[in-house]
Amino acid sequence: MPDVAGEPVAGEPAAGEPRGSSPARAARDGLVLGLAVGTSGLAFGAAAVGSGLTVAQATVLSLLAYTGASQFALAGAVAGGGSLAAGVAGAILLGSRNGLYGLRLAGLLRVRGPRRILAAHGITDESTAMALAQAGPAAARAAFRGTFISLYLTWNLATLAGALGAGRLGSPASFGLDVVGPAAFLALLWPRLREGRTERGVALAGAVIALGATPFCPPGLPVVLAASAALCAALMPAGRQQDGEQPA
Repeated sequence: MPDVAGEPVAGEPAAGEPRGSSPARAARDGLVLGLAVGTSGLAFGAAAVGSGLTVAQATVLSLLAYTGASQFALAGAVAGGGSLAAGVAGAILLGSRNGLYGLRLAGLLRVRGPRRILAAHGITDESTAMALAQAGPAAARAAFRGTFISLYLTWNLATLAGALGAGRLGSPASFGLDVVGPAAFLALLWPRLREGRTERGVALAGAVIALGATPFCPPGLPVVLAASAALCAALMPAGRQQDGEQPA
């Protein structure tokens, strides 16, 4: 709602923004999600050092790679005695989904010049999900920034802490850190699952694909394969969408 001077009140949606899409609220939600998910960096730091990486290598990997699944895949390859080249190849394959996210977010974030490099570095599952969950562009950009800032800082600090305390932490899974990410995604996806049959169908198909691929693929790759369910829905003829629903 504008104040007496005609300016938007802080925390209210900008002119033309749908209700419930306050940029301030979106940024706050992104900060909270980033703080929650970022703590799983403890698990990566401990796993990386346990696999043979040094504390410095683990922290630099989080600073520069900043893709959880790819980092775990690389650490797992090293721990399993595989070559570094194979580990890097697997990490690149898993990280390639961020490029697809970038294509979807480019028009929404409207970043120009050198800032595009920084924005590209901030594209993760979490920041993408938070941005796309918003009802308006301004809120989407605020959610992306809030998630990126809090998740990047928390993930890197947690990685350092996990790497330094690897010998004393024991199994990170014993702290329940392995369920933080999935729980956060379920909370993000739940409103979408209630929107219509197409959304629920895509979610079910993706789950079946991921579960079926898990015994045969390295960690992280089943999630990439599960995205084919959304692609199939997007290619579905408009006439096949029920009750006027749009592809997910």
